[in-house]
Amino acid sequence: MKLFECDHCGQTVYFDNDTCVACGHRLGFAPSDLAIYALKQAEGDIWYKANDRSRKFRLCENTKIGVCNWLVDEGEDETFCVSCRHNNLIPDTTTEIGLDRMRRICAAERHLFYSLLRWNVATPTRKQDPESGLVFDFLEDTVSPDGTVTPAMTGHEDGLISLRVAEADHVTREIIRDQMNEPYRTMLGHFRHEVGHYIWDRLVRDGGRLEDYRQLFGDEREDYQEALQRHYENGPRPDWPEHHVSAYASTHPWEDFAESFAHALHIVDTLETARSFGLAVDDAKLAPLGDPYKCADGERLAAAWIPLTIAMNAIHRSMGQRDFYPFVLTPDIVTKIDYIISLMNGRRPTAKAA
Repeated sequence: MKLFECDHCGQTVYFDNDTCVACGHRLGFAPSDLAIYALKQAEGDIWYKANDRSRKFRLCENTKIGVCNWLVDEGEDETFCVSCRHNNLIPDTTTEIGLDRMRRICAAERHLFYSLLRWNVATPTRKQDPESGLVFDFLEDTVSPDGTVTPAMTGHEDGLISLRVAEADHVTREIIRDQMNEPYRTMLGHFRHEVGHYIWDRLVRDGGRLEDYRQLFGDEREDYQEALQRHYENGPRPDWPEHHVSAYASTHPWEDFAESFAHALHIVDTLETARSFGLAVDDAKLAPLGDPYKCADGERLAAAWIPLTIAMNAIHRSMGQRDFYPFVLTPDIVTKIDYIISLMNGRRPTAKAA
């Protein structure tokens, strides 16, 4: 995520800010421009750029409950921004707990959509594509009369992504992470992983790229439920670290793609953040990376990413914290990242045998 600045006074502002602390203007993120603007209110629900009255917007409907800072162009026939309009089932925002969960969920969701917008990925809603448009259900756990809690399931099917609301709570998510022996588990990571399945549908299956995909990730026609059961009963294959970015990625070719997709987003977005703050631990023999979102070479991204994560892991250990990036990118994994980066940049990837 890059740094922004108030276009009225030049103050540095951040992606989630809704007010400039220097000049006091209301701020809003305009997805169509990928920019944050200082705003002034006109008549009714119309706002305009503080320095340009001709550029008019409405605030996303979710600004009323304080969970969004995005804008809707005046001419759009929508009340929600391009991120929030994909939401179907949401937590009960009339309660303090539900509102707090919704705030964290929407923050992660906007971060996801920033990346999709940077790559100009089409994400039709269910109104635009009733069969397979992208839609989110944020599901509550169910509680039986005897008090037994049945956790909501996270998953994806034909553009419908379900996420467990309880995982917006840090304590709940950390307990699950520890129980499942995972090195990393975040709400943003869930969004990126599940949308990876959606991207597979759109760009691989429907994009005529199955042959290249199968050469690299394997044959997705393998029975998914059998693969999942085998993974949970027997654990991952012993050599999974050589070929997969996580143990779960070794479950099935679909999960390998989704995990690799999530890591591609982790890499690109974090490298942009580091670049915005002037941080880089790069090979002096390589040309400067530039904008990571415009780099179509996964190997070049890895060359910048790996030394940065080594340094950040060392910094975290100095503070007594877990590793910032507790994963190892082998050549096979980098090849998969390269495949995905090629997809996102509109270039047909060339698969290499794993």
